[in-house]
Amino acid sequence: MLKRKAFFTKLFQWEHWPTYMFYVPLIPYYIFCALKAKNLVFYLATNPCMKYSGNGSESKFKTLQLIPQQYTPKSILATQNIPFTEILKTLKYNKIAFPLIAKPDVGFRGYLVKKINSEKELEEYLLKNDIDIILQEFIDLPNECGIFYYRLPNNTHGTITSITLKKFLKITGDGNSTLSELICKDKRAFLYWDILKNLHEDKIDNVLDQGEMMQLSVIGNHSKGTQFINGNHLINNDLTLMLDGLLKQINGWNFGRLDLKYNHFDEFTVGKNFKILELNGIIAEPTHIYDPSKCSYPKAVKTIKDHWKIIDQIATLNHKNNNIPYPKVIPYLKDMLRLRKHSKKIIRLNKTA
Repeated sequence: MLKRKAFFTKLFQWEHWPTYMFYVPLIPYYIFCALKAKNLVFYLATNPCMKYSGNGSESKFKTLQLIPQQYTPKSILATQNIPFTEILKTLKYNKIAFPLIAKPDVGFRGYLVKKINSEKELEEYLLKNDIDIILQEFIDLPNECGIFYYRLPNNTHGTITSITLKKFLKITGDGNSTLSELICKDKRAFLYWDILKNLHEDKIDNVLDQGEMMQLSVIGNHSKGTQFINGNHLINNDLTLMLDGLLKQINGWNFGRLDLKYNHFDEFTVGKNFKILELNGIIAEPTHIYDPSKCSYPKAVKTIKDHWKIIDQIATLNHKNNNIPYPKVIPYLKDMLRLRKHSKKIIRLNKTA
């Protein structure tokens, strides 16, 4: 019954529709741009500092290293061949304490991203997930957002096109209902029942006190239940200038989204009390579009098209003015087949997480 209710709710709320629904309508526009560039993979010249401009195949750990260290969480890469004892030593050396965040080095949609609270939990997580994993300092700042920014090559100033504020799933106890019952009754939480029951397995039958509030997830991903809220009213010149100064230090990054945590937005605007969790490239979306109170499905698709137009402009300028080559198509397709295999593995592992 719950699954049926979730199915029909997602069917009539377009923010939950499958990703392809936002991109299939844009295939003719992509073909037009490719013909104009005379290259099928012209868009891969957008961010020269990232593998394939950040199409999802890049190492998130290596990408983090591009950002000035004071703006990022302390992180290490736990590759498959490193003994667990060495991982613990490296965590201690880098002063990364529990709780921490674990996530795939090459991953997507928040799959396998988890808050880890102990050595035992970490060991179990790494044994179950035989892929390269980033272990990252947990940033205990109260707010999270995504900011989409681009700057044309060789320009001094960039443009912010999107700010997405993230509202984490929370429920409030009534003194009678179990956590399970509260999740099932919540108008948003029930859509993520399968995820939440596994995440809170040890307390799913607990009764929350009257007025007791509980946050159900700490991962700011839409697929984990986090609500995306249009924050474009917060775009201003001071914030743009601050990001200009920061992002110009990343040579070859021109387009994408920063996911970050901050204390107060006013502090963040002047470059204080924030940490960048991820730097995304051409695969990133201006996620404010997933706020249905401010955006319609046709407008969401148009916004994505507008950003593809910017990719076309940047990639063309890089190719013509900065001699950035377009990658060879055949080697690229082979890499995409390897990425597809890796992605299927992550999806499989996520189902058993």
